[in-house]
Amino acid sequence: MIRVAIVGSGFAADLHAQSLTATGRAQVCGVTSTRDESRADFGRRWSCADYATVAEMLDRESPDAITLAMPNAHHLAATSEAAMRGIHVICEKPLARTMAEAARMVSLCDEAGVHLLYAEQLCFAPRYRRVKELIDAGALGRIIQINHWERHNGPHARWFYDPALSGGGVTLDMGCHGIELMRWLLGKPPVSTVSAHIGTYLHTDEVVDDHSVVTLTFADGTRGIADASWAAPGGIDERLEVLGTGGVLKADLARGQSMLVYSESVTGFATEKAEHTQGWSWVSHDDAWTWGWRGEFEHFVDVLADAASPAETGRDGVEVLRLVSAAYASAATGALITMPYDPGDEAPVDIWLQRNQR
Repeated sequence: MIRVAIVGSGFAADLHAQSLTATGRAQVCGVTSTRDESRADFGRRWSCADYATVAEMLDRESPDAITLAMPNAHHLAATSEAAMRGIHVICEKPLARTMAEAARMVSLCDEAGVHLLYAEQLCFAPRYRRVKELIDAGALGRIIQINHWERHNGPHARWFYDPALSGGGVTLDMGCHGIELMRWLLGKPPVSTVSAHIGTYLHTDEVVDDHSVVTLTFADGTRGIADASWAAPGGIDERLEVLGTGGVLKADLARGQSMLVYSESVTGFATEKAEHTQGWSWVSHDDAWTWGWRGEFEHFVDVLADAASPAETGRDGVEVLRLVSAAYASAATGALITMPYDPGDEAPVDIWLQRNQR
């Protein structure tokens, strides 16, 4: 039984606990969070001890691994605490707030001989796994372009809007999904250029971006377009389209495996970011499975048990952060950014904020 401690007690932490437990091979042994009531509730819900600090939890529980499901600015500190104790790290996307922090996380885990696993769950979603199988089998011919949409009306917690904690708005929070999904579908080839249009349209009282369109041109000429939005009403919208010389593929992850339900009374939780549950609504039957959380943690438990090589690592997280940084730079300057791009020590959103003070 793999013993895992969780840093964070919110939405993502709950999905981590649910997915780890579902493997039947992992146990949630502890939780820490800065929110006392949330931390205690989480401990009761998952029958684990709750702790005030990461260090106390790791010293008392000595877990095999920790998962990081808290603000991006704190990922490095928690990784350092784990690595110095020889504990593996599973980090929720994005890897860190800055490239410097992300690179340090990779170095710390390399030096300690522990895994740094990058939790990008879309690469483990069953429907998208099948898409990759079709691409790899040549069913669509040579891939010309991939389009990925992920849209809803905003994040779960206030810290996402604070660049000091997050490092960026929707381009970092959700654009990173599409970027890594497209890299993974194509076999992670190098990216030649990045361009982007980024703005704030709905959440105009906030400083960070809430809508973006990022275009990647891969070394072989394949285009990838990641459309990410916190400005979209109607609940979560998650779709993928692949155009090839021998075929076209369309996959609707948000609604393709959901039930269309009409109810005159409140039906409770329907799916992530549902704005109402009266009248017609899309109701999912298992979000954790559909969106790849279960497959992701099945794989990570295999890695921790030395039964598999990691499919997503800290180095993938570093590359995603580099591409997101290039997207913000392109949107700020109006220029096409040639890769590799070095943002220095700045958070991805910083250059865009400097050019777009509202």
